[in-house]
Amino acid sequence: MTAVFALTFVFLIFPVVATFVASFAREWTGVLPSGFVTFVHWKQVLGLGGDALYSLQLGAVLRTLPENPLAAPGQSPLFRSMWLALGGVLVNLVVGVPIAYAVARYEFRGRDLLNAVAVLPLAPGIVLGVAFLRAYPQLSGTDFGLIVGYSLLKAPFMVMAVQSSFESMPLRQLEESARSLGASWPRTFISVIVPNAKRGIVSGAIICWALAAAEFNFSYVVSPRGARPLALFLKANISNSSFLTTAAAVSVFFVLIAGVTAALQLLGNRGFTTD
Repeated sequence: MTAVFALTFVFLIFPVVATFVASFAREWTGVLPSGFVTFVHWKQVLGLGGDALYSLQLGAVLRTLPENPLAAPGQSPLFRSMWLALGGVLVNLVVGVPIAYAVARYEFRGRDLLNAVAVLPLAPGIVLGVAFLRAYPQLSGTDFGLIVGYSLLKAPFMVMAVQSSFESMPLRQLEESARSLGASWPRTFISVIVPNAKRGIVSGAIICWALAAAEFNFSYVVSPRGARPLALFLKANISNSSFLTTAAAVSVFFVLIAGVTAALQLLGNRGFTTD
């Protein structure tokens, strides 16, 4: 089993490592990349060596930051995607955690239907995008529309992760103990139940954030205005740039996902309270 796991891990991680290493090469004309080490491709992708057409526009952000700190991050696909994905995660937390708790804790009419609806994807991204265009044309291209779409698409991952944590907890005993000490039901839920489910909540947040940041179909159909989300930026870069520049663009996404995942895992390992 260890050997199978190791081989599978190497097979899956090799393309990521090879792409990251290639992003620092000057050329790749043979079997292996050559001409190490250069940061030309990273500067081009980040927009620090001049504002290239397919860049993350960090140079423009730095120039605008002193004059308009609030508007500056919105000029970069990187920061815009981070905040849009975070907005979707916040909606998933507000909606998904109570649903997971209700399904895990109580028996009620329609429980199985609610559980099925909550853990099954509502629709593929492209289908939901077309539905949005027809039903809510005023939301097309807006940040609010993207956040709502991301939250609907990724909600099942949050519900399943948190529900598994709730189902492994003695919910009834925890509630009765807290209530016997004088805590109200809302305080019991917020101060006792939620912190004990922190690992499931953090896991769900990591999955939802990563998938929302990489969501292409919905973002493409809804056609956002302004700085394009990261998934659309990667598509444009792949279609119009050299392979090594594309490798740098993809590596930026790898680093971003790794950084957010490490930060959320650190939060989960240290624990959190809602007092």
